[in-house]
Amino acid sequence: MSLATETPSTVPDSDVRTYEVRTFGCQMNVHDSERLSGLLEDAGLARVEPGLPEGAADVVVFNTCAVRENADNKLYGNLGRLAPIKERRPGMQIAVGGCLAQKDRDTILKKAPWVDVVFGTHNVGSLPALLERARHNQEAQLEILEALEVFPSTLPTRRDSVHSGWVSISVGCNNTCTFCIVPSLRGKERDRRPGEILAEVEALVADGAIEVTLLGQNVNSYGVEFGDRFAFGKLLRACGSIEGLERVRFTSPHPAAFTDDVIDAMAETPNVMPVLHMPLQSGSDRVLKDMRRSYRSKKFLGILDKVRERIPHAAITTDIIVGFPGETEEDFQATLDVVEQARFSSAFTFQYSKRPGTPAAELPDQLPKAVVQERYERLTALQDRISAEENARQLGREVEVLVTAQSGRKADETHRLSGRSADQRLVHFSVPEGAEQPRPGDLVTVTVTAAAPFHLIADPADASAYRLRRSRAGDAWDRAQAESCAVPAPGGGKGVSLGMPALPPRD
Repeated sequence: MSLATETPSTVPDSDVRTYEVRTFGCQMNVHDSERLSGLLEDAGLARVEPGLPEGAADVVVFNTCAVRENADNKLYGNLGRLAPIKERRPGMQIAVGGCLAQKDRDTILKKAPWVDVVFGTHNVGSLPALLERARHNQEAQLEILEALEVFPSTLPTRRDSVHSGWVSISVGCNNTCTFCIVPSLRGKERDRRPGEILAEVEALVADGAIEVTLLGQNVNSYGVEFGDRFAFGKLLRACGSIEGLERVRFTSPHPAAFTDDVIDAMAETPNVMPVLHMPLQSGSDRVLKDMRRSYRSKKFLGILDKVRERIPHAAITTDIIVGFPGETEEDFQATLDVVEQARFSSAFTFQYSKRPGTPAAELPDQLPKAVVQERYERLTALQDRISAEENARQLGREVEVLVTAQSGRKADETHRLSGRSADQRLVHFSVPEGAEQPRPGDLVTVTVTAAAPFHLIADPADASAYRLRRSRAGDAWDRAQAESCAVPAPGGGKGVSLGMPALPPRD
């Protein structure tokens, strides 16, 4: 397994083919895109500078999601914009992979015949060969496998962050949620052996990372393939013994498989962060049953109580679907009630999206768009209030922030840098006059001075209220900058925010 770290891309020599990977969807897709980038760079391509005009790359790869209905529109809209560019640049290639490619297959080539390659979720490693075959044969290549070709983590990787890394511990899903198309696209759960996972984590740490996020479709069911229902808790504890690994996160666990030993491992392993992202989906027991979610709201809230008993400052986030077929006003009120009780620090809320091929798509009582929209707005208003209240409770609290390469949208105006606290809250902070500037990957300790629903602010009064801890990850950032002949600049460059499902920073 090769590990390439984050380096600011430059426009390569004209005789070097360039690539761009566009990612839609979840963390699994983001991680797959790192694999795709690694494969393309191993094949001799160079990544184009972010922000260049549409169609600047010789190869454009779309890594797609199929969970929501607008995924189709998003893909075909992007493909449509590239069609006239490709007509002017016949050597340009376009590839479509991921869940939507696995689902739609030859439909993509029928709707967008200018696409060169379509590949699925099980054969990511085939992309360079398919691109070369399409060039040689002068015709589109379609290859969709029904089973995993090789475990993705054996493929080369171009990481998008020097300080943080994704580590897949399993792929696929054994659940049968009626709204979800993922099991049919990603297949049954397959678990990696613990030794392979820990070896990858150690390699990331050796490469400069101080934070990893363990990934799985149902991450806490890890071990089902080799018959150890306590394997995930053991894996968390094993990560605690890796020298130099400072932050361990995981996403996303399933409430039905969440066991007390995992809570114990979280509480007793110092580098496992005090944050839990656990999808609720609905607060109505009747809707949960129709969703085939094998838990009920009482169990869900009971898990939260246990987590907070052992980890009092834990931040808990969730996913919620609004407007599932047959959802009544009483069902929706049950969701609002659970959200009020749960006190999530944030929630990712979605309007139900009918996906052909899922059992829910055939259910009666599909709700009108206007009803779903109105409920969605009520839910987001409630959660925004709770998020603001929970963030306000952080005022005056001292937090250690892992500095990221991204800054908030108002950074030019405020001169603040950005990072993530241990509990994954976004923190915008200023560096006092005369204090040393941090690098991405360094850690600063500051006190929260202001709070908003989606972020915290820390403006130290003077240098005595600001502590900088230079880290190996910051050193790795400097090395990456030097190797690219760039000048180190705090807050410069681009990266991927790890941990919880990604959203743009909201100032």
